[in-house]
Amino acid sequence: MAAAKAGTKDLTQGNIAKQLLLFMLPILVGQIFQNLYNSVDAIVVGQFVGTTALAAVTSSADIGQLLIGFFTGFSTGSGVLISRHFGGKDYEGLSDGVHTSVTLALLIGIFMAVTGIVLAPFLLHVVECPPDVYDEALAYLRVYLIGIFFTSIYNVGAAILRAVGDSKRPFYYLVISSVWNIILDVIFTVVFHLGVVGVALATIMAQFVSVVLVFGQLMRSHDVYRLELKKLRLQPKILKEVFMLGLPAGIQSALISTSNLFVQRYVNAFGSAAMAGIGAGKKIDKFVGMMAQCMGLALSTFVSQNVGAKKTERAFRGVHVSLFVCTIYWIIAGCIVYIFAPFFVGFFVSDSEEALQHGVTLIRVMMPLYMFQISNNIYANAVRGFGKSLVVMIISISGMIGFRQIFLALFTYWCPGEVWVVDAAFPVGWAFAAVGCIIYYYFVIRLPYQKQMKRAGITAS
Repeated sequence: MAAAKAGTKDLTQGNIAKQLLLFMLPILVGQIFQNLYNSVDAIVVGQFVGTTALAAVTSSADIGQLLIGFFTGFSTGSGVLISRHFGGKDYEGLSDGVHTSVTLALLIGIFMAVTGIVLAPFLLHVVECPPDVYDEALAYLRVYLIGIFFTSIYNVGAAILRAVGDSKRPFYYLVISSVWNIILDVIFTVVFHLGVVGVALATIMAQFVSVVLVFGQLMRSHDVYRLELKKLRLQPKILKEVFMLGLPAGIQSALISTSNLFVQRYVNAFGSAAMAGIGAGKKIDKFVGMMAQCMGLALSTFVSQNVGAKKTERAFRGVHVSLFVCTIYWIIAGCIVYIFAPFFVGFFVSDSEEALQHGVTLIRVMMPLYMFQISNNIYANAVRGFGKSLVVMIISISGMIGFRQIFLALFTYWCPGEVWVVDAAFPVGWAFAAVGCIIYYYFVIRLPYQKQMKRAGITAS
């Protein structure tokens, strides 16, 4: 297997802050564009179709995220495996990881797309979608879920590129697909008046474009991550590693999205105005949370490469740098969003003062508690970078599902009819998961390593 070329990036040397920021920045800008076109979906529907249609789109979002979340987590875990082989200069193992991950993504993507379309009515029943929203929600969801197949293989393809230090190309591809999505949104909804179906069609067509771009790069490349169709197969040894690292992350994301479906049940009980307003608030929340999310993705690759290169102390320092950068961002962005919440929510909601107030309340409950979301993202991805995906899955499920649902059950009983209880459930889940990941990171990973180094007479540099 040939050596790595210029298209890859070695994160095991150089200034840590500079390396992390330069690697993370394209991921961040790419996520801004991805969230932008998701938000444009909601803005176009809210402004040109109406509040009920906006409620249909936003109430379906968590259902779609149930399946998309699996592939996001799965691809992150697969990326950890590929990063470790790259950091350790094991290019044959890297190639095996690439082909096994892509093959598995293709198979699971087809299965989940078909299953999602068939189960769409059941999933809307689970979230207790109100009758006045149901027909539009079902039409949107069934078209939207066709794109799950494209999302699955794009996420794995982009994770492969990021795992070898190439975060720029996935960024370029997201920008191109985002622009296409926005253009098609306007054409299908404003010009052809296709309503929520037009928005869903625009999304899956844009996702198809991103797949063509990322797989074109993987197949054209002569670098260590080159994808060759004749090598697509499930290799048992690599498949086991992919399952050990990728499956827990995928299950974690899917189960957290499942938990959000049950949170959505509580939201839906307050009617379409609450569904639209809280849905709009969650769209805005994503823009604040994306820094920690993207820094977490970058950190996972950084830690994996350095662990593979046996530079563990450098991996630890990367965690501190990531946490500091995200905290500064939260202080600035969180204050702006908190103060100007009515202005931002107004982009999505134009015909309902009640919906506007629901969105503002959600933002002002969540923003002061965002340090929990940051801590959870950073420490969870650090632990995952050390190869402990199963641990992160258990901790996250306990916090995001178990503790969050207990909180909702108790406080909706004690405070019936209070929407702030539903809003507060989000940071409550972050807090529990963050504490668990922090404890595991310091007491199970870092402290034993430092004791081992001390016994060996090695001073951290």
